Amino acid sequence: MHRNFDDDHGHGHDHGLGHDLKALERLFPRRRALGLIGAVGTTALVAACGGEGSSSSSGTTTATPTPTPTPSATATATPTPTPTATSSAACNTAASETNGPYPADGTNSSNGVTSNALVASGVLRSDIRSSFIGSSTVAAGIPLTLTLTLANVNNACAALAGYAVYMWHCDRDGKYSLYDLPTESYLRGVQVTDSKGQVTFTTIFPGCYAGRYPHIHFEVFSSQANATSGRYAVLVSQLAMPAEACAAVYATSGYGTSQGNYASTSIARDNVFGDNTTAQMAVMTPTLTGSAAAGYTGSTTIGIAT
Repeated sequence: MHRNFDDDHGHGHDHGLGHDLKALERLFPRRRALGLIGAVGTTALVAACGGEGSSSSSGTTTATPTPTPTPSATATATPTPTPTATSSAACNTAASETNGPYPADGTNSSNGVTSNALVASGVLRSDIRSSFIGSSTVAAGIPLTLTLTLANVNNACAALAGYAVYMWHCDRDGKYSLYDLPTESYLRGVQVTDSKGQVTFTTIFPGCYAGRYPHIHFEVFSSQANATSGRYAVLVSQLAMPAEACAAVYATSGYGTSQGNYASTSIARDNVFGDNTTAQMAVMTPTLTGSAAAGYTGSTTIGIAT
């Protein structure tokens, strides 16, 4: 905004060159003001000091118009790509949860042959039902095939390829390998996401032990190298098993110890899931199809903030 030099004092008439020079020095360094005097002369300086709307200037000043650029005839605006529409609910983030007392990811001790299954040969596998360290025992239970899709919540839910997922959970009796069962290493494994951001694990439906709602643990790493070195998980969380499937599975003879434990718990009372939002639990509860007789297939999409 242009401003009259005398505005600070509430006056608009001429006080002479000396006054104008002092006013000019308030806006310009002294050397620059003297240079201006030498370049344009006293008359031009007095005209300049009058400012916009001043009545003290007797000269006529003609403003030099700013040329308007002529747009190139060949210039074409580059359109901004429109991302494929994706429901925001499709890649909500899961709540960060404890890895619990039985992770075998190097963060605690273990009674088993290793406290870090991630660095063991054979941990990269899709079917996690058998032990892969010092034993080949296969965990018994109702089959469960579970697919997790990792999506970037900061990029229109784009698939996160090349990420690694470590999954582990208890067996049908509520016991964990390498801890409750020191000689077993089953129901643990790592998979790397494909171009669709997906990993698929073949496992069994987990049991329900006292004090917890039925669940599956998982950790997400930004690469296979980070996963198999047991470092830098970008997410540690858990999946809650759907209530309808729990009721059906725990009514079968193979899950005898789970039925009573399940009757005493719920999502709301669980010390891990109980404080989560509805949106978080929707992501953390896989959708299952199948039956206790035939086994289950499930999936969910986990949003990751990269």
